[in-house]
Amino acid sequence: MKTHVIVGRGAAATKTALLLAEDGEKVRMISRTGGGPDHPLVEKIAADATGTDRLAELAEGADTLFATAVPPYHRWPEEFPALAGSMLEAVRRTGVRYVMLGNLYGYGPVDGPLKPDFSLKATGRKGRVRAKVWEDAAASGVKATEVRAGQFYGPGAFSVFSFMVEQQVLAGRLALVPQELDVPHSYSSIDDTARTLVAASRDEAAYGRAWHVPTATRSVRELAGELAELAGAPTPRLEEMSERDLTLLAFTDPFWGEMHEVLTKPGNPFVVDYSETEKILGVTATPSRDVLRELI
Repeated sequence: MKTHVIVGRGAAATKTALLLAEDGEKVRMISRTGGGPDHPLVEKIAADATGTDRLAELAEGADTLFATAVPPYHRWPEEFPALAGSMLEAVRRTGVRYVMLGNLYGYGPVDGPLKPDFSLKATGRKGRVRAKVWEDAAASGVKATEVRAGQFYGPGAFSVFSFMVEQQVLAGRLALVPQELDVPHSYSSIDDTARTLVAASRDEAAYGRAWHVPTATRSVRELAGELAELAGAPTPRLEEMSERDLTLLAFTDPFWGEMHEVLTKPGNPFVVDYSETEKILGVTATPSRDVLRELI
């Protein structure tokens, strides 16, 4: 029986653990709190993944280590290097395969659809951290792959759309959004993200490169309208937040100051080419209406 280690306990980690367990494979799920789904094949372990010796001990004998954990959003530059470095060193020591959950920040601004072989040219703090995490793994000689997701949406997601749009739309309230309302954007469901992680882990050809999670491409207004229609809610009322709004809010919580780097790019659609994921890994995007219907 195969055994896998998952570092993290968020929605993508939980869904990945359940997919593996439902296929009869054992999972050790590691987080500081020791949380995770209840399943006889999922062992929940409380441990700090920055402790390399303990992490390597837990990864010994496993087939794959899935890296899904991230530090608090505003602490990425300070805390991500230690977390990623510990996971990479544990992989080196044990020889397990390394499947990383990443995102699209590392590319920086681009023209046209994002392809997984594009250079990582981000100049912002979080984008450079994300890029370096992959660059270090790719240069290390371990068997590694990175699965890059768009903005999460749907059941279990934590994202700008999930906490700033969903509940407001369903309640008929005004939604203030730090994102252009009518520019196409790529959204990844948690289920599609987990399915891509599992598919990449099982395909020998997947290692040594990155993959894109299949996405639904919608503007904020379109996705919010679809949600309202399915829920029988009023037509969404949306308003774009300004740079000044974000600056003022940053005095109350540092999270808001981080929005400047990734969510206020002027004008250009931010969309993903995931054709290789469909063709090679066999994962397709769940229709957005199905994802939103499950959310409701």
